[in-house]
Amino acid sequence: MSAVVVESLIQASVEDQKVELVERKGLGHPDSICDALADEGSIALCQEYKRVCGRVLHHNLDKAMLVAGTSSPKVGGGTVEKPMKLILGDRATFKHEGRFIDVPEIVIQAAKDWIRSHLKWVDPERHVVYQSEIKPGSPELVGLFDQNAMTVGILDRCGAQDELPGAPTLSPPPGANDTSAAVGFAPLTKTEEMVLSVERYLNSERFKQLFPGTGEDIKIMGFRQGRRVRLTVAIAFVDCFVPSAKAYFENKKNIREHLQNYLKSFQNDFESIQIDINTLDNPLGGESGMYLTVLGLSAEGADSGQVGRGNRANGLISLNRPQGVEAHAGKNPINHVGKIYSHLAHYVAGRIYNQVGGIREVYVYFCSQIGRPISDPLIASVKVLLDSKTGLDSIKAPIETIVRNELRQINDFTAKLSSPASLTAINFSRSASSS
Repeated sequence: MSAVVVESLIQASVEDQKVELVERKGLGHPDSICDALADEGSIALCQEYKRVCGRVLHHNLDKAMLVAGTSSPKVGGGTVEKPMKLILGDRATFKHEGRFIDVPEIVIQAAKDWIRSHLKWVDPERHVVYQSEIKPGSPELVGLFDQNAMTVGILDRCGAQDELPGAPTLSPPPGANDTSAAVGFAPLTKTEEMVLSVERYLNSERFKQLFPGTGEDIKIMGFRQGRRVRLTVAIAFVDCFVPSAKAYFENKKNIREHLQNYLKSFQNDFESIQIDINTLDNPLGGESGMYLTVLGLSAEGADSGQVGRGNRANGLISLNRPQGVEAHAGKNPINHVGKIYSHLAHYVAGRIYNQVGGIREVYVYFCSQIGRPISDPLIASVKVLLDSKTGLDSIKAPIETIVRNELRQINDFTAKLSSPASLTAINFSRSASSS
Protein backbone atom coordinates (compact mmCIF):
# COMPACT_ATOMS: atom_id res chain seq x y z
CA MET A 1 0.00 0.00 0.00
CA SER A 2 1.19 3.52 -0.77
CA ALA A 3 2.58 5.77 1.91
CA VAL A 4 0.26 7.67 4.21
CA VAL A 5 1.77 11.12 4.63
CA VAL A 6 0.81 12.95 7.83
CA GLU A 7 1.83 16.56 8.33
CA SER A 8 0.89 19.42 10.60
CA LEU A 9 -0.64 22.70 9.48
CA ILE A 10 0.49 26.08 10.76
CA GLN A 11 -2.46 28.36 10.14
CA ALA A 12 -5.50 29.85 11.80
CA SER A 13 -8.34 27.41 12.24
CA VAL A 14 -11.48 28.23 10.27
CA GLU A 15 -13.21 29.10 13.55
CA ASP A 16 -10.45 31.64 14.27
CA GLN A 17 -10.44 33.23 10.82
CA LYS A 18 -12.10 36.64 10.64
CA VAL A 19 -14.38 35.77 7.72
CA GLU A 20 -16.13 32.50 6.93
CA LEU A 21 -18.53 31.73 4.06
CA VAL A 22 -20.72 28.62 3.92
CA GLU A 23 -23.43 27.78 1.40
CA ARG A 24 -26.07 25.04 1.37
CA LYS A 25 -28.28 24.36 -1.63
CA GLY A 26 -31.47 22.81 -0.32
CA LEU A 27 -33.55 19.83 -1.32
CA GLY A 28 -35.45 21.57 -4.12
CA HIS A 29 -32.61 23.62 -5.57
CA PRO A 30 -32.15 22.68 -9.26
CA ASP A 31 -28.57 21.51 -8.69
CA SER A 32 -29.57 19.46 -5.66
CA ILE A 33 -32.39 17.84 -7.63
CA CYS A 34 -29.93 16.82 -10.35
CA ASP A 35 -27.52 15.34 -7.81
CA ALA A 36 -30.32 13.42 -6.09
CA LEU A 37 -31.76 12.03 -9.32
CA ALA A 38 -28.34 10.98 -10.60
CA ASP A 39 -27.70 9.07 -7.39
CA GLU A 40 -31.18 7.55 -7.36
CA GLY A 41 -30.69 6.34 -10.92
CA SER A 42 -27.34 4.79 -10.05
CA ILE A 43 -28.74 2.99 -7.00
CA ALA A 44 -31.72 1.70 -9.00
CA LEU A 45 -29.37 0.40 -11.69
CA CYS A 46 -27.17 -1.26 -9.07
CA GLN A 47 -30.16 -3.14 -7.70
CA GLU A 48 -31.39 -4.20 -11.14
CA TYR A 49 -27.93 -5.29 -12.25
CA LYS A 50 -27.58 -7.42 -9.12
CA ARG A 51 -31.06 -8.89 -9.59
CA VAL A 52 -30.55 -9.78 -13.25
CA CYS A 53 -26.82 -10.42 -13.45
CA GLY A 54 -25.77 -11.15 -9.88
CA ARG A 55 -23.46 -8.14 -9.63
CA VAL A 56 -23.22 -4.45 -10.37
CA LEU A 57 -22.24 -3.64 -13.95
CA HIS A 58 -20.41 -0.64 -15.35
CA HIS A 59 -22.29 2.67 -15.33
CA ASN A 60 -21.85 6.37 -14.60
CA LEU A 61 -24.83 8.74 -14.58
CA ASP A 62 -23.18 11.98 -13.50
CA LYS A 63 -24.18 14.07 -16.53
CA ALA A 64 -27.72 15.09 -15.59
CA MET A 65 -29.22 18.50 -16.32
CA LEU A 66 -32.57 19.99 -15.34
CA VAL A 67 -33.74 22.54 -17.91
CA ALA A 68 -36.04 25.17 -16.46
CA GLY A 69 -39.63 25.21 -17.66
CA THR A 70 -42.00 28.15 -18.03
CA SER A 71 -44.50 29.23 -15.39
CA SER A 72 -46.65 32.24 -14.54
CA PRO A 73 -46.91 32.46 -10.76
CA LYS A 74 -49.37 34.97 -9.37
CA VAL A 75 -51.15 35.83 -6.15
CA GLY A 76 -53.77 33.19 -5.44
CA GLY A 77 -52.32 30.63 -7.84
CA GLY A 78 -50.69 30.63 -11.26
CA THR A 79 -49.99 28.17 -14.02
CA VAL A 80 -47.20 26.05 -15.52
CA GLU A 81 -47.05 26.57 -19.29
CA LYS A 82 -44.05 24.45 -20.17
CA PRO A 83 -42.71 21.53 -18.11
CA MET A 84 -39.16 21.19 -16.88
CA LYS A 85 -36.93 18.83 -18.86
CA LEU A 86 -34.65 16.33 -17.17
CA ILE A 87 -31.78 15.20 -19.39
CA LEU A 88 -30.04 12.08 -18.12
CA GLY A 89 -26.69 11.23 -19.62
CA ASP A 90 -23.36 9.41 -19.64
CA ARG A 91 -22.74 5.66 -19.77
CA ALA A 92 -24.25 2.36 -18.65
CA THR A 93 -24.38 -1.35 -19.52
CA PHE A 94 -27.45 -2.32 -21.57
CA LYS A 95 -26.58 -5.97 -22.34
CA HIS A 96 -24.82 -8.66 -20.35
CA GLU A 97 -24.44 -12.30 -21.38
CA GLY A 98 -27.48 -12.12 -23.63
CA ARG A 99 -29.67 -10.32 -21.08
CA PHE A 100 -31.07 -6.85 -21.83
CA ILE A 101 -31.36 -4.18 -19.14
CA ASP A 102 -33.74 -1.31 -19.94
CA VAL A 103 -31.49 1.39 -18.52
CA PRO A 104 -33.55 4.47 -19.53
CA GLU A 105 -36.76 3.01 -18.10
CA ILE A 106 -35.07 2.13 -14.80
CA VAL A 107 -33.37 5.49 -14.39
CA ILE A 108 -36.41 7.55 -15.41
CA GLN A 109 -38.68 5.57 -13.08
CA ALA A 110 -36.24 6.16 -10.22
CA ALA A 111 -36.35 9.89 -10.98
CA LYS A 112 -40.14 9.93 -10.97
CA ASP A 113 -40.28 8.04 -7.68
CA TRP A 114 -37.89 10.49 -6.03
CA ILE A 115 -39.77 13.54 -7.31
CA ARG A 116 -43.06 12.11 -6.12
CA SER A 117 -41.62 11.46 -2.65
CA HIS A 118 -39.70 14.71 -2.13
CA LEU A 119 -41.26 17.55 -4.15
CA LYS A 120 -44.80 17.97 -2.86
CA TRP A 121 -46.18 20.23 -5.59
CA VAL A 122 -44.53 18.55 -8.58
CA ASP A 123 -46.38 15.92 -10.59
CA PRO A 124 -43.57 13.87 -12.20
CA GLU A 125 -45.84 12.95 -15.12
CA ARG A 126 -47.16 16.43 -15.96
CA HIS A 127 -44.48 18.85 -14.80
CA VAL A 128 -41.34 17.08 -16.06
CA VAL A 129 -40.38 15.56 -19.41
CA TYR A 130 -37.51 13.10 -19.57
CA GLN A 131 -34.76 12.67 -22.13
CA SER A 132 -32.26 9.84 -21.87
CA GLU A 133 -28.86 10.35 -23.44
CA ILE A 134 -27.33 7.37 -21.67
CA LYS A 135 -25.05 5.37 -24.01
CA PRO A 136 -22.93 2.20 -23.69
CA GLY A 137 -19.52 2.64 -22.05
CA SER A 138 -16.16 2.51 -23.76
CA PRO A 139 -14.67 -1.00 -24.09
CA GLU A 140 -11.56 -0.05 -22.11
CA LEU A 141 -13.42 1.31 -19.08
CA VAL A 142 -16.03 -1.46 -19.16
CA GLY A 143 -13.23 -4.02 -19.32
CA LEU A 144 -11.47 -2.40 -16.36
CA PHE A 145 -14.71 -2.48 -14.39
CA ASP A 146 -15.39 -6.13 -15.23
CA GLN A 147 -11.90 -7.29 -14.24
CA ASN A 148 -12.73 -7.04 -10.55
CA ALA A 149 -16.41 -6.09 -10.25
CA MET A 150 -17.46 -9.63 -9.34
CA THR A 151 -15.70 -9.18 -6.00
CA VAL A 152 -18.38 -6.72 -4.95
CA GLY A 153 -21.10 -9.21 -5.83
CA ILE A 154 -19.38 -11.80 -3.65
CA LEU A 155 -19.09 -9.31 -0.80
CA ASP A 156 -22.72 -8.21 -1.16
CA ARG A 157 -24.02 -11.78 -1.00
CA CYS A 158 -21.91 -12.54 2.05
CA GLY A 159 -22.88 -9.31 3.82
CA ALA A 160 -20.72 -6.34 4.73
CA GLN A 161 -18.15 -7.10 7.39
CA ASP A 162 -18.15 -5.52 10.81
CA GLU A 163 -15.70 -2.66 11.02
CA LEU A 164 -13.00 -4.43 12.98
CA PRO A 165 -9.55 -2.80 13.06
CA GLY A 166 -7.31 -4.56 10.62
CA ALA A 167 -10.00 -6.91 9.32
CA PRO A 168 -9.19 -7.98 5.74
CA THR A 169 -11.67 -7.56 2.91
CA LEU A 170 -12.97 -10.73 1.28
CA SER A 171 -11.45 -10.05 -2.12
CA PRO A 172 -9.25 -7.60 -4.03
CA PRO A 173 -10.81 -4.18 -4.63
CA PRO A 174 -11.29 -3.13 -8.27
CA GLY A 175 -9.06 -0.80 -10.23
CA ALA A 176 -9.89 2.90 -10.21
CA ASN A 177 -12.07 4.15 -13.07
CA ASP A 178 -10.30 7.51 -13.18
CA THR A 179 -7.28 9.48 -12.07
CA SER A 180 -8.84 11.82 -9.58
CA ALA A 181 -8.37 13.56 -6.23
CA ALA A 182 -10.77 14.27 -3.38
CA VAL A 183 -10.61 15.95 0.01
CA GLY A 184 -12.64 15.74 3.19
CA PHE A 185 -12.44 17.43 6.57
CA ALA A 186 -13.62 17.39 10.17
CA PRO A 187 -15.09 18.74 12.33
CA LEU A 188 -17.72 21.14 11.05
CA THR A 189 -17.50 24.68 12.33
CA LYS A 190 -20.42 26.22 14.23
CA THR A 191 -21.29 28.22 11.11
CA GLU A 192 -21.31 25.10 8.95
CA GLU A 193 -23.46 23.28 11.50
CA MET A 194 -25.90 26.18 11.62
CA VAL A 195 -26.26 26.53 7.83
CA LEU A 196 -26.84 22.80 7.51
CA SER A 197 -29.32 22.78 10.38
CA VAL A 198 -31.34 25.72 9.04
CA GLU A 199 -31.88 24.22 5.58
CA ARG A 200 -32.78 20.85 7.00
CA TYR A 201 -35.29 22.47 9.33
CA LEU A 202 -36.84 24.63 6.61
CA ASN A 203 -37.45 21.48 4.57
CA SER A 204 -38.61 19.41 7.54
CA GLU A 205 -42.12 18.06 7.96
CA ARG A 206 -42.61 20.14 11.12
CA PHE A 207 -41.75 23.42 9.38
CA LYS A 208 -43.94 22.62 6.38
CA GLN A 209 -46.85 21.99 8.72
CA LEU A 210 -46.31 25.40 10.32
CA PHE A 211 -45.70 27.19 7.01
CA PRO A 212 -47.34 25.08 4.27
CA GLY A 213 -46.90 27.80 1.66
CA THR A 214 -43.14 27.34 1.46
CA GLY A 215 -41.59 25.23 -1.30
CA GLU A 216 -38.59 22.92 -1.20
CA ASP A 217 -36.32 25.25 -3.19
CA ILE A 218 -34.29 26.80 -0.39
CA LYS A 219 -30.75 28.14 -0.37
CA ILE A 220 -28.72 29.38 2.58
CA MET A 221 -25.59 31.52 2.51
CA GLY A 222 -23.88 31.93 5.85
CA PHE A 223 -21.47 34.84 6.29
CA ARG A 224 -19.55 35.09 9.56
CA GLN A 225 -17.37 38.08 10.41
CA GLY A 226 -15.75 37.66 13.78
CA ARG A 227 -18.53 36.25 15.95
CA ARG A 228 -21.36 37.89 14.03
CA VAL A 229 -23.29 35.81 11.50
CA ARG A 230 -25.59 36.87 8.72
CA LEU A 231 -27.76 34.29 6.98
CA THR A 232 -29.15 35.10 3.55
CA VAL A 233 -32.05 32.74 2.99
CA ALA A 234 -33.92 32.16 -0.27
CA ILE A 235 -37.30 30.46 0.15
CA ALA A 236 -39.64 29.78 -2.76
CA PHE A 237 -43.26 30.54 -1.82
CA VAL A 238 -46.09 28.53 -3.39
CA ASP A 239 -48.43 31.10 -4.91
CA CYS A 240 -51.74 29.37 -4.16
CA PHE A 241 -51.04 29.99 -0.46
CA VAL A 242 -50.47 33.71 -1.02
CA PRO A 243 -53.81 35.59 -1.21
CA SER A 244 -52.19 39.03 -1.31
CA ALA A 245 -48.91 40.90 -1.21
CA LYS A 246 -49.67 41.88 2.36
CA ALA A 247 -50.06 38.21 3.32
CA TYR A 248 -46.77 37.34 1.61
CA PHE A 249 -44.74 39.90 3.52
CA GLU A 250 -46.50 39.10 6.78
CA ASN A 251 -45.71 35.42 6.29
CA LYS A 252 -42.09 36.21 5.53
CA LYS A 253 -41.88 38.25 8.73
CA ASN A 254 -43.34 35.37 10.73
CA ILE A 255 -40.85 32.92 9.22
CA ARG A 256 -37.96 35.20 10.12
CA GLU A 257 -39.14 35.47 13.73
CA HIS A 258 -39.66 31.71 13.87
CA LEU A 259 -36.13 31.11 12.59
CA GLN A 260 -34.67 33.52 15.14
CA ASN A 261 -36.33 31.44 17.84
CA TYR A 262 -35.12 28.19 16.24
CA LEU A 263 -31.53 29.48 16.27
CA LYS A 264 -31.46 30.19 20.00
CA SER A 265 -29.44 27.02 20.47
CA PHE A 266 -26.61 28.66 18.46
CA GLN A 267 -26.71 32.03 20.20
CA ASN A 268 -24.04 31.10 22.76
CA ASP A 269 -21.63 30.55 19.88
CA PHE A 270 -22.11 33.97 18.27
CA GLU A 271 -22.55 37.58 19.32
CA SER A 272 -25.43 38.01 16.88
CA ILE A 273 -27.31 36.16 14.17
CA GLN A 274 -29.03 38.21 11.48
CA ILE A 275 -31.48 36.61 9.05
CA ASP A 276 -32.38 38.10 5.66
CA ILE A 277 -35.06 36.33 3.63
CA ASN A 278 -35.68 36.79 -0.11
CA THR A 279 -33.67 40.00 -0.36
CA LEU A 280 -34.74 40.68 -3.96
CA ASP A 281 -38.29 41.30 -2.76
CA ASN A 282 -39.81 44.73 -3.32
CA PRO A 283 -43.08 45.57 -1.52
CA LEU A 284 -43.86 48.09 -4.26
CA GLY A 285 -43.16 45.68 -7.12
CA GLY A 286 -46.44 43.78 -7.16
CA GLU A 287 -46.21 40.12 -8.11
CA SER A 288 -42.76 40.63 -9.62
CA GLY A 289 -41.59 41.91 -6.23
CA MET A 290 -42.17 38.58 -4.47
CA TYR A 291 -40.50 35.19 -4.75
CA LEU A 292 -43.60 33.38 -5.97
CA THR A 293 -43.64 29.97 -7.63
CA VAL A 294 -46.37 27.58 -8.70
CA LEU A 295 -44.56 24.40 -7.66
CA GLY A 296 -42.18 25.63 -4.97
CA LEU A 297 -39.18 25.45 -7.33
CA SER A 298 -37.16 28.03 -9.23
CA ALA A 299 -36.64 25.35 -11.91
CA GLU A 300 -40.26 25.67 -12.98
CA GLY A 301 -39.49 28.90 -14.77
CA ALA A 302 -36.25 30.62 -13.75
CA ASP A 303 -33.22 28.48 -12.99
CA SER A 304 -31.76 25.33 -14.53
CA GLY A 305 -29.64 22.78 -12.66
CA GLN A 306 -26.72 20.48 -13.29
CA VAL A 307 -24.91 17.66 -11.52
CA GLY A 308 -21.73 18.81 -9.81
CA ARG A 309 -22.69 22.43 -9.22
CA GLY A 310 -24.30 21.81 -5.84
CA ASN A 311 -23.19 20.72 -2.42
CA ARG A 312 -20.00 18.77 -1.90
CA ALA A 313 -20.15 15.23 -0.54
CA ASN A 314 -20.75 16.43 3.04
CA GLY A 315 -23.74 18.53 1.97
CA LEU A 316 -22.08 21.94 2.14
CA ILE A 317 -20.12 24.38 0.02
CA SER A 318 -17.55 25.68 2.51
CA LEU A 319 -15.46 28.37 0.87
CA ASN A 320 -12.83 28.46 3.63
CA ARG A 321 -12.03 24.79 3.09
CA PRO A 322 -10.15 22.99 0.33
CA GLN A 323 -12.66 21.73 -2.24
CA GLY A 324 -12.62 18.87 -4.71
CA VAL A 325 -14.01 19.44 -8.20
CA GLU A 326 -15.52 15.99 -8.79
CA ALA A 327 -19.24 15.57 -9.35
CA HIS A 328 -19.73 12.71 -6.91
CA ALA A 329 -23.44 12.13 -7.62
CA GLY A 330 -24.34 9.46 -10.17
CA LYS A 331 -20.91 7.90 -10.52
CA ASN A 332 -20.84 4.16 -9.94
CA PRO A 333 -20.07 3.20 -6.32
CA ILE A 334 -17.88 0.24 -7.22
CA ASN A 335 -14.76 1.68 -8.81
CA HIS A 336 -15.33 5.35 -9.61
CA VAL A 337 -13.11 7.18 -7.17
CA GLY A 338 -14.80 10.49 -7.98
CA LYS A 339 -17.69 9.18 -5.87
CA ILE A 340 -15.92 6.81 -3.51
CA TYR A 341 -13.04 9.05 -2.43
CA SER A 342 -15.30 12.12 -2.15
CA HIS A 343 -17.31 10.29 0.52
CA LEU A 344 -14.43 8.33 2.01
CA ALA A 345 -12.29 11.42 2.63
CA HIS A 346 -14.98 12.99 4.84
CA TYR A 347 -15.65 9.67 6.55
CA VAL A 348 -11.98 9.06 7.36
CA ALA A 349 -11.50 12.65 8.52
CA GLY A 350 -14.36 12.15 10.96
CA ARG A 351 -12.87 8.89 12.24
CA ILE A 352 -9.49 10.54 12.81
CA TYR A 353 -10.98 13.57 14.57
CA ASN A 354 -13.11 11.43 16.90
CA GLN A 355 -10.52 8.77 17.70
CA VAL A 356 -7.26 10.72 17.90
CA GLY A 357 -6.93 13.40 20.54
CA GLY A 358 -5.28 16.80 20.28
CA ILE A 359 -6.60 17.68 16.82
CA ARG A 360 -8.48 20.93 16.08
CA GLU A 361 -8.97 20.29 12.34
CA VAL A 362 -8.10 17.42 10.03
CA TYR A 363 -8.04 17.30 6.23
CA VAL A 364 -7.80 14.03 4.31
CA TYR A 365 -6.76 13.87 0.64
CA PHE A 366 -6.90 10.83 -1.63
CA CYS A 367 -5.53 10.76 -5.17
CA SER A 368 -6.15 7.77 -7.43
CA GLN A 369 -4.44 6.55 -10.57
CA ILE A 370 -6.62 4.97 -13.22
CA GLY A 371 -6.34 1.18 -13.11
CA ARG A 372 -4.69 1.15 -9.69
CA PRO A 373 -6.70 -0.63 -6.94
CA ILE A 374 -9.01 1.78 -5.14
CA SER A 375 -7.62 0.46 -1.85
CA ASP A 376 -4.17 1.69 -2.90
CA PRO A 377 -4.38 5.38 -3.81
CA LEU A 378 -1.41 7.09 -5.40
CA ILE A 379 -1.23 9.15 -2.21
CA ALA A 380 -3.16 9.38 1.04
CA SER A 381 -2.36 12.70 2.66
CA VAL A 382 -3.53 13.81 6.09
CA LYS A 383 -3.03 17.38 7.25
CA VAL A 384 -3.78 18.19 10.88
CA LEU A 385 -4.08 21.40 12.84
CA LEU A 386 -3.00 20.48 16.37
CA ASP A 387 -3.73 22.04 19.71
CA SER A 388 -0.85 23.57 21.64
CA LYS A 389 -0.30 20.48 23.81
CA THR A 390 -0.01 17.88 21.05
CA GLY A 391 3.04 16.98 18.99
CA LEU A 392 2.83 15.46 15.51
CA ASP A 393 5.01 12.47 16.35
CA SER A 394 2.58 11.33 19.05
CA ILE A 395 -0.38 11.00 16.66
CA LYS A 396 1.18 9.91 13.37
CA ALA A 397 0.91 6.19 14.04
CA PRO A 398 -2.78 6.10 15.07
CA ILE A 399 -3.70 8.29 12.09
CA GLU A 400 -1.84 6.01 9.68
CA THR A 401 -3.57 2.98 11.22
CA ILE A 402 -7.03 4.48 10.74
CA VAL A 403 -6.34 5.40 7.11
CA ARG A 404 -4.86 2.00 6.23
CA ASN A 405 -7.67 0.09 7.95
CA GLU A 406 -10.37 2.06 6.11
CA LEU A 407 -8.62 1.56 2.76
CA ARG A 408 -8.19 -2.15 3.51
CA GLN A 409 -11.95 -2.43 4.10
CA ILE A 410 -12.98 -0.26 1.16
CA ASN A 411 -15.18 -2.96 -0.40
CA ASP A 412 -17.38 -2.77 2.71
CA PHE A 413 -17.63 0.97 2.19
CA THR A 414 -18.58 0.76 -1.48
CA ALA A 415 -21.17 -1.94 -0.75
CA LYS A 416 -23.01 0.59 1.42
CA LEU A 417 -22.95 3.19 -1.36
CA SER A 418 -24.66 0.81 -3.80
CA SER A 419 -27.49 -0.15 -1.45
CA PRO A 420 -31.04 1.26 -1.71
CA ALA A 421 -30.66 2.11 1.97
CA SER A 422 -27.34 3.76 1.21
CA LEU A 423 -26.54 6.74 3.36
CA THR A 424 -26.91 9.98 1.46
CA ALA A 425 -23.91 12.21 0.90
CA ILE A 426 -24.68 14.39 3.88
CA ASN A 427 -25.75 11.63 6.27
CA PHE A 428 -22.76 9.49 5.35
CA SER A 429 -20.23 12.15 6.22
CA ARG A 430 -22.11 13.43 9.25
CA SER A 431 -22.22 9.95 10.77
CA ALA A 432 -18.45 9.98 10.80
CA SER A 433 -18.13 13.41 12.38
CA SER A 434 -20.72 12.84 15.10
CA SER A 435 -20.16 9.21 16.04
